[in-house]
Amino acid sequence: MDRAPGTPRPRSGRLAAWSAATALALSVAGLAAASPASAADVNNVRNAGYESGLANWTCTAGSGATVSSPVHGGTAALKATPAGQDNAKCTQSVAVKPNATYTLSAWVQGGYSYLGVTGTGTTDVSTWTPDSASWKQLTTTFTTGASTTSVTVYTHGWYGQAAYYADDVSVYGPDGGGGGDPAPTVPAAPGGPTVSGTTSSSVSLTWSAVSGATGYNVYRNGTKVTAVTGTSATVTGLAASTSYSFQVTATNAAGESAKSAAVTGTTSATGGGGGGGSVPKHAVTGYWQNFNNGAKVQKISDVPSAYDIIAVAFADATSTPGAVSFNLDSAGLGGYTVDQFKADIKAKQAAGKKVIVSIGGQNGTVSINDSASAANFANSVYSLMQTYGFDGVDIDLENGLNATYMTQALRSLSSKAGSSLIITMAPQTIDMQSTSNSYFQTALNIKDILTVVNMQYYNSGSMLGCDSKVYSQGSVDFLTALACIQLEGGLSPSQVGLGLPASTSGAGSGYVSPTVVNNALDCLSKGTGCGTFKPSRTYPDLRGAMTWSTNWDASSGNAWSNTVGAHVHAMP
Repeated sequence: MDRAPGTPRPRSGRLAAWSAATALALSVAGLAAASPASAADVNNVRNAGYESGLANWTCTAGSGATVSSPVHGGTAALKATPAGQDNAKCTQSVAVKPNATYTLSAWVQGGYSYLGVTGTGTTDVSTWTPDSASWKQLTTTFTTGASTTSVTVYTHGWYGQAAYYADDVSVYGPDGGGGGDPAPTVPAAPGGPTVSGTTSSSVSLTWSAVSGATGYNVYRNGTKVTAVTGTSATVTGLAASTSYSFQVTATNAAGESAKSAAVTGTTSATGGGGGGGSVPKHAVTGYWQNFNNGAKVQKISDVPSAYDIIAVAFADATSTPGAVSFNLDSAGLGGYTVDQFKADIKAKQAAGKKVIVSIGGQNGTVSINDSASAANFANSVYSLMQTYGFDGVDIDLENGLNATYMTQALRSLSSKAGSSLIITMAPQTIDMQSTSNSYFQTALNIKDILTVVNMQYYNSGSMLGCDSKVYSQGSVDFLTALACIQLEGGLSPSQVGLGLPASTSGAGSGYVSPTVVNNALDCLSKGTGCGTFKPSRTYPDLRGAMTWSTNWDASSGNAWSNTVGAHVHAMP
């Protein structure tokens, strides 16, 4: 969420330029795990692990360098730093054979990271990932044309964003004759997986990466059920209240490892998902600003009754990894005292409302990357709940998150706070384009305790819908086709809300009139009011809508909450 009026997020400025042209290819490439190459294939990339510096690689504008830490394998990796007008693109010409299929792969970490190939003679391909705090593998495949003898492999970041790291790049397939790194050996078996979440019909698993692996197979009761490129998976289609045994193997071009030790996961007894106790079936969420950025300054008591969940923005990082703190901006809010603040929270709760603390925002830098920081997060949020009376937490981390440890942190918080805990999330559109993205993974991992995901349908430019078509921001189709990805990707309808700015001042772009929001709600819940996109089915249990912010709404005479709030509460 923006703290400055009308200011787009730093990463938003160029998203519109690339998303319409490339989002389809990127998302499709990123969703599917490539088939392993045959055992006779070789890695045609030279200096694939950057052990010889930047030999064989060329990086734009002097953006690339080799570093000794972090590395995925060996003793070196690439660090490439984008500039405002440069995306830190590093390339290598790789010898290949005509009419052959190759698997392109690399391990990446840091800022936005892209991997692709051009000059294939057929269809050039690419894949990408948003910010990643730990090593993550990107994988895709391509086929060469009848006269293609070389292709250009590339990595790059995004303009003005954080540096990215790359290591262990590979183009496995028939030997193109250009020399390359040694062929891989069969990887070791992964360590035993752990269960990171369950619902009545699914079990989520995580495990540690295996050196040299390009993918992983997941087995349920001895039968292979899915293949993934990352180190987590959600096995769906399971029976409620049933125990299952799971094992994982590691794969690469040389073959498949032995199975890991088994872990047992037991599904829950009831369907659906979501915690949060007495939140209305259809609810309106509004962010309340603990700062003055030009919007109308409010006390919690000033927030209209149309808002069912009030997210106090924001708690901020402390010097302790993972921990957060909240400090009321009494001076900026006209002398609003902590005692008044606490009393107003209690009054809202007595009126049936929920008040939660939001973590992050546009400038939030909370980082949860290990078990210690996950515990610090859970302990500090629970302490804030006890101090101020908050009902729960909102996750609005717009600079990336680690699905494994955020899941761990939220489950730890749930064990402390109990079944009444409210957990909401406010990912950006780009974070929910695929179930492989960390935000989406986290939401699915905690589906049994998650209240609602209110994706931000603004500051994003054009994006893919669930029908793989590109839709422009600011339309009914944009709202419905993108919500469909979440609705069909594993979240319950009761866990999906539409997040929009309350006025043109609330965001840099993406404002739509409250009528458009209501049309989108009707399209998704009843099949009426749709644009050109019409979902294949309706979702009458859709949770509702969210806005940034109650303050910007008040600055516009509460036009948003008066219109959308009344509509949400009238939904059957």
